[in-house]
Amino acid sequence: MNTNIIPIYLLSGFLGSGKTTLLTGLLDHWQAQGLKAAVIMNELGDINLDGQMVGDKVPMSEMLSGCICCTIRSDLSLEIKALIDTHQPDVIVIESTGAANPMEIMDGVTEAALYCRIELQSVITVVDGPELLQRSRSGKGKTFKLMRDQIRCATRLLLNKADKLAPDELVEAQQLVREMNAVAPVLTTVRCRVEDWTFIERQAGEAPRLSGANREEAASEHGHHEGHHHHHTHEHVMVMTHYMNGAVDSEAFEAFLKQLPDQVYRAKGIVSFSDTASRFLFQYAYRETDFIRITPQGEVNDVAVFIGEHFSKDALLEELRKLEREGEPSNSTE
Repeated sequence: MNTNIIPIYLLSGFLGSGKTTLLTGLLDHWQAQGLKAAVIMNELGDINLDGQMVGDKVPMSEMLSGCICCTIRSDLSLEIKALIDTHQPDVIVIESTGAANPMEIMDGVTEAALYCRIELQSVITVVDGPELLQRSRSGKGKTFKLMRDQIRCATRLLLNKADKLAPDELVEAQQLVREMNAVAPVLTTVRCRVEDWTFIERQAGEAPRLSGANREEAASEHGHHEGHHHHHTHEHVMVMTHYMNGAVDSEAFEAFLKQLPDQVYRAKGIVSFSDTASRFLFQYAYRETDFIRITPQGEVNDVAVFIGEHFSKDALLEELRKLEREGEPSNSTE
């Protein structure tokens, strides 16, 4: 079994902001590194014109006639699994329609973690600078709220079309972006040109907390980290994926879920319980938990996924490892 965790990058941004231009640059960057990328493109219409820019050398799945976070959200995990099973990519990038709310897509992406070894590495939002200013000055409205949500959910921000802003307007746009998201790094661009791609990649490279040569070796793998390495503990909207190393005690795991910090909004996954010798699908939302006994057909990972804001990934990881250590004696007596 391939134990590499495939990084997933989500490209968000309002219609016409420059997402597809950024996507083509990303694909060229990964190709130069010798990495095989796959793409999922979402369009509200029946024809994916932007897909023509990607070309036919990159495995691509088209999700048309619906917004990825609404009508076809349930299909996203199936598309991710199909791409992995068919093409075995090193990295997957999802370009969402400009009408999509990233938080909903992040939730959809995590469904696939139950069946594939993946982790959402970064939410990259492309901000149309002139459009942001115009919307902010014209009474706000639903479109402005959507742009704000897209900015708020980002772990990386590109303030694009800077050449179409006067110096004072550029400063105003930068201040607006920073007010909406005070945490994510911001890169000001023209036509989404990125000179140093470590701006995008750094999140994956910083994941391992190792020392010496091991740190350098892990950082050079560009996201191919085995096990459960995680990223910044101070991102704005965060997804943490942890692949379990073994069975855990059912009562201890349920107690762990009930004591999750308020900043964790949702959790879900599949776990094996050492005291029942069974596997369960679990859900956690609004401090309520639900467990369903399952007998998976085929290969399904034991995994726990957490979604929230400003929670400490290191603290959750330590609690999960403690549960795994406490479950080991039970495993050894089976």
